[in-house]
Amino acid sequence: MCQNVPAEQPLSVKPVPSLPSPLLVHSLGDENRSVLSLVWSKETCTLKTSLRGHTGSILALELAEEKRWLFSASGDSTVRIWSTANFEQIYILYPYLETGAGDLFSLAWNSSFQIIYIGCQNTSLQWFGFSEDQIGQQIRETSSGVSTPTRKVHKFFDSYPQYTHKPADRFANNFGSLSPPSLERDMSANPALAFDIPASNVIDSAHYGYVYCIAIVLVDCVSSGPKLLHTFECSHGAVLSLAVRSDTVLLDVRTAMSRFSTWKRRTLVRTIIVQENVDILSLSMIHSDLFTCSANGQVQRWSPSFNCTSSWKAHDGIVLSSVITQSTEANSFVLVTGANDGFVKIWDMAVPLEANDSEMFIEHAFAHLNGDDDHDTLTYALSTFVSIPSVSSDPLHREDCRQAAIWLKKCLHQLGAESALLPTCEMGNPLVLATFQGTQGEQPKPRILFYGAEGRLELGSLTVLGRNGYLYGRGVTDNKGPILAIACAAAELLRRRALGVDLVFLIEGEEEVGSTGFVDTVRKHKVFFHSFSCCTAAYSHQAQIGRIDAILLSNSTWITEYPPCITYGLRGVVHATVAISSGAPDQHSGVEGGAVVEPMLDMIRLLATLTDNQKRVAIPRFYESVRQQTEDEKQLYALLSQVTGSPGSVLSSRWREPSLTVHNLVVSGPGNSTVIPGTVTAQVSLRIVPDQDLESVSRSLVSHLQASFNSSQSPNALSVTIERTADWWLGDLDDPLFIALESAIHEEWGVQPLRIREGGSIPSIPNLEKEFGCRALHLPLGQSMDRAHLPNERISLANLRRGKSVVERFLAKVANADVLRVRR
Repeated sequence: MCQNVPAEQPLSVKPVPSLPSPLLVHSLGDENRSVLSLVWSKETCTLKTSLRGHTGSILALELAEEKRWLFSASGDSTVRIWSTANFEQIYILYPYLETGAGDLFSLAWNSSFQIIYIGCQNTSLQWFGFSEDQIGQQIRETSSGVSTPTRKVHKFFDSYPQYTHKPADRFANNFGSLSPPSLERDMSANPALAFDIPASNVIDSAHYGYVYCIAIVLVDCVSSGPKLLHTFECSHGAVLSLAVRSDTVLLDVRTAMSRFSTWKRRTLVRTIIVQENVDILSLSMIHSDLFTCSANGQVQRWSPSFNCTSSWKAHDGIVLSSVITQSTEANSFVLVTGANDGFVKIWDMAVPLEANDSEMFIEHAFAHLNGDDDHDTLTYALSTFVSIPSVSSDPLHREDCRQAAIWLKKCLHQLGAESALLPTCEMGNPLVLATFQGTQGEQPKPRILFYGAEGRLELGSLTVLGRNGYLYGRGVTDNKGPILAIACAAAELLRRRALGVDLVFLIEGEEEVGSTGFVDTVRKHKVFFHSFSCCTAAYSHQAQIGRIDAILLSNSTWITEYPPCITYGLRGVVHATVAISSGAPDQHSGVEGGAVVEPMLDMIRLLATLTDNQKRVAIPRFYESVRQQTEDEKQLYALLSQVTGSPGSVLSSRWREPSLTVHNLVVSGPGNSTVIPGTVTAQVSLRIVPDQDLESVSRSLVSHLQASFNSSQSPNALSVTIERTADWWLGDLDDPLFIALESAIHEEWGVQPLRIREGGSIPSIPNLEKEFGCRALHLPLGQSMDRAHLPNERISLANLRRGKSVVERFLAKVANADVLRVRR
């Protein structure tokens, strides 16, 4: 019954709980079900006392530990404050409009301002301050007769006969020898002070329904009262419970969903269907693990990656509340649940490790960044970064991708940058935006944007191993190693006060799966404000990219193991899905073979029309716009041929000529040798080059497939879908910034770098060039044998460290105003 789904979409495969159900330590119950508040001994699990006073059901409890107070809210429209030292009632708090506020469903205590917040049935949010000054003011009003000292006037019991036309007051003396139950406590020998919530401490219609739950989020607060900062839309029912951890707000809604929204990004992160059509009434968290309590008595435990790790039947009734507290044993915690079956149950549980190991790493690794220590920082940071399984192509690792972005944001901030997370799209991985602010000189500082991609296509080794001068681990060369090397370069320059440019990091986690939402997010945040709102740029709407003079990336490898290279071109790509279906179910070839037109045969004939006998793409006018090779290029390919031992024509085919690839065929049904599949699907891609038009090529592919299929007059149905695209990119070899980067490589390595192109695609680079109106530069740090995307991926320690030095040299050159003046 445990489902972990992105957004609203159900997932067919249910994670199997991997932890045993916790041990029931003790059950607490009382035969007198009418007792409203029970206090149990934590050590002996025996009833210690009963707190009596409310005349309605107790709907919420809140503990103010620093004051040793217990707040209780009830259906009798009062909040009572009890001493946890002697269990005496200290104060009674009446909401504005008294019983007109209805049931008081929720409480939240703000210890910073000594304020209790109350969620009411009449949709209002009310609050009252208990600081010494506020209490003193209330007592002064009490002694002067302004406020009622012991109890509220009761509309019925304190009323006068109607003909007197007198308002009710405490002197009506209608009780005789008896008092109504609701006033017994108030008229005792030791009455509690009664306070009224003033109209100024009320937000009417705070919600469009009952305020069932409140949680305190640690943001900038004011003592004058709450202000609405954001509204999370929950369209599936009432929000019955809340929990807050770090920047994540967890909401339980009536349709058995837990929704996870990040407070800082103000976007929905994850939706979990806990149990179909069963309300979730309580949430509790310890470290990074979540416990959900349902109306059918079930309790579930969820891991940081939102997988259900344990599920058990906790009660024979509705689980109404839960709390996690430390047990009497050292370093041990228990989950306490309460239900309408009359029992409070205590569950022993295994405590998860702290989720913020990365924060410990940050404080340790960056505490003393000086001299050669930055090399240790780089390798240590890389080992931690690689340990996060940020596999962007796997929905089960979506939360890991988000955690990787959060970790990188904190890492860059510790290195000296102002950092923020930018939301992309619903369920998409956020962008990391961080700016290393350079020293301001007489001229405006150049602003360089470094683009990186930290997501992976598939899971690999999460442990970085050093061997013979290389670091091995998935992502070390593509692209986590280069990201951290360049970040450490900026940090080193910043430490020496030698950073003369603003270096803006823009790191995404979706490059391997099409960069969903990337362009829209860049457009939204590229407007420049002259400063961030705070050192951590906590709120994404305040974080802006600003003016950009050049784009730098490091996301490829050299053509050989040596000498170093500089990349100046990438091909574009069009990914398409081609499907042919008969509209009928899978059939047996021994029964229907020869009697039906098989989709597989149609697909084979259709794919064959995409190329000719010379292995060229047969789409009409496909090659018309391809830029012709120049004499300079021919000489370059001749030089590269001597270095690599590969013919120049092969290098040209890989880098500057378009191509077509059929990646796979997928059939419906079991796929065995006796089945005629009802549907056959193929994945096809086209690589495009200058000066082919991306949109024109996409349309031509679809048109060619449709025309070829129609000519076969098959009764089957064809569909062609363009899944994602990326434009080609070509750098300017005469650009002063390109020359400056090439010169920095030469100075560091002592040899002239080879100018190379790549056959792959990076969708974001041409998009960034168009958005900011500047050119991109590509500095590869990996070597040809680094096996990016493959097992045993590696990167040379020397390449990481010398690549860092190259960037330091390049940034120093760019800081020279003459470089940009020539460029402009």
